[in-house]
Amino acid sequence: MRSLLERHGLRADKSFGQNFLVDAAVLTSIVDAAEVEADSVVFEVGPGLGTLTVELASRAARVVSVELDAGMLPVLAETLAGHDNVELLHTDALAFDLTRLPHGALLVANLPYNVATPLLVKALESGRFARLVFLVQREVGERLVARAGDEAYGSLSLIVERFTSARRVVRHVAPGAFMPPPKVTSSVVRLDVDPTARPDPDLVRLVHQGFAHRRKTLKRNLLYAGYGEPAVENALAELGLDPRVRAEALPLAVFERLRALLEDTG
Repeated sequence: MRSLLERHGLRADKSFGQNFLVDAAVLTSIVDAAEVEADSVVFEVGPGLGTLTVELASRAARVVSVELDAGMLPVLAETLAGHDNVELLHTDALAFDLTRLPHGALLVANLPYNVATPLLVKALESGRFARLVFLVQREVGERLVARAGDEAYGSLSLIVERFTSARRVVRHVAPGAFMPPPKVTSSVVRLDVDPTARPDPDLVRLVHQGFAHRRKTLKRNLLYAGYGEPAVENALAELGLDPRVRAEALPLAVFERLRALLEDTG
């Protein structure tokens, strides 16, 4: 892979969050965790050198791979030669129209660190995917699968829980699996999407408001957000919550009930 980059006069570009995955065992574990089958349509973001793309193409019916870095396109043309089931697009994944994908598609990727979170939220809200399996920084992975009361639990944990039926860390990946090695450990995360989940902007807004200042109580954060004190106090009492409770102690179901109570008060 190093000689391939040198031949094209390229190197990993930090502005694109590039760390190329080159460990064959990790690549196989990602594709296995995604349960890619002969009729699968896979959406890949940031193919880089195409190592994961080749693995996906060997199992899937079709791979749609988007790459923002124009400099990588000649490399990908070389590594993906002969893989006719790969559609390589030079575009920004955050701007890509996910409705071009069929329902039940898979997202499988070594996600660029700088766009991982917004891209995952977009993918979950789109309703197009059955499963998402991807590499992210370990601390991001921990936030994605955290439960109420966990140290890593936050607004992202709740938003992901809203759209998934199951979520787990498949494995951790040491820096040496990448070229160049990042300064952090990564994690392979699998999210199984709940097909009945629908976007709920009001709930998302309330979750972000509840976590706005982690050292503050939920009540204080809601007051900062503009909710009236009587409404907040009544809602907390209705839920049987201590006025001193913090957002990180509350599961998704409580936030959903809290939203309904606050909506009823106007």
